[in-house]
Amino acid sequence: MPDHLHVFCTPRHPEGLSLNRWMSFWKGRFTKIAANPAWSWQSLHWDHRLRSDESYAAKWQYVMNNPVRAGLVEKSEDWPWQGEVNSLEWQE
Repeated sequence: MPDHLHVFCTPRHPEGLSLNRWMSFWKGRFTKIAANPAWSWQSLHWDHRLRSDESYAAKWQYVMNNPVRAGLVEKSEDWPWQGEVNSLEWQE
């Protein structure tokens, strides 16, 4: 999406790094790499903890179809800014 980012993540840190600190770290890294002064992040983030296999699949489909619902592409596969860095396997 042109104005926001969806991230599925499993932040792990030996000292229990909070999700807020983890998000701040990645926002900082992205900002440094992108080097585009016109971009800015909102100060906080919205998160949702997935609790079941069904909600994982439902949220994944929601994210994949977001550009379709916004009228930016006809099929989710046509959205050029999507993908996985690592595959997250759901474990109960």
